[in-house]
Amino acid sequence: MKVILISHTPNPEKVVATAAKLCYSPCDISGIQEKLNDDKIRDFVKMLAQIGHESPLEHITFTFGIEGVSRALLAQLTRHRIASYSVQSQRYVKNSNFNYVIPEEIKKIPEALFEFENSIDKIRECYNKISDILQKSHTEKLLKQGIDEQTAKKTAEKAAIEDARYILPNACETNIICTFNARSLLNFFSHRCCMRAQTEIRELAKNMLIIVKNVAPSVFSVAGPPCVEGKCKEGKMSCGKAAEMRNFFKNL
Repeated sequence: MKVILISHTPNPEKVVATAAKLCYSPCDISGIQEKLNDDKIRDFVKMLAQIGHESPLEHITFTFGIEGVSRALLAQLTRHRIASYSVQSQRYVKNSNFNYVIPEEIKKIPEALFEFENSIDKIRECYNKISDILQKSHTEKLLKQGIDEQTAKKTAEKAAIEDARYILPNACETNIICTFNARSLLNFFSHRCCMRAQTEIRELAKNMLIIVKNVAPSVFSVAGPPCVEGKCKEGKMSCGKAAEMRNFFKNL
């Protein structure tokens, strides 16, 4: 897994502070900004984070590049709907020799790992066979329609991989670009930093949180699972490690 911050709103904490103060100030925007210095911005934004005044956070956004994650993770990530996503397509990108993600628990058991990798090899073989069969069939039909050979082969390949992709597993690696506003990111972290989240997306959330904390530390000062600032919300499903989690995220 590789996570990078492609771009973000410039001076994000100043933007948040300006937006929040505007709601209660008789001053114009320039007047508000003139009164803000680094210390005031830091303290004010931390206060907003602690009291949960989150609407000003929607004014700042973060765009991430994410590589080497599974399609299983993608399905979980896109459940966070207040965000924008661009994903490497299995419809247009041929996956003849696709890379894949192995769950950590499978890696720990040699027998399970063998079966997993053996299955991946079989799927690769089937994907390429199906793709070749479909491409040959589509090419023949297009040639009969009078389409030139080069165009026919190109069109046929696209049509072939469009259908052959149905056999590809959740383990397939993909690359993603996604953009969140800070309020949506806090919601994402509250769900996906929790020990109840699946390991892969939990690792992604942790990496994303480390990155944004370096850019806007006050905004994300209380970010993480609900137990960081209050009670665990998982009830009987709690991991029972609230103190450990609180310490980890406070020092992240």
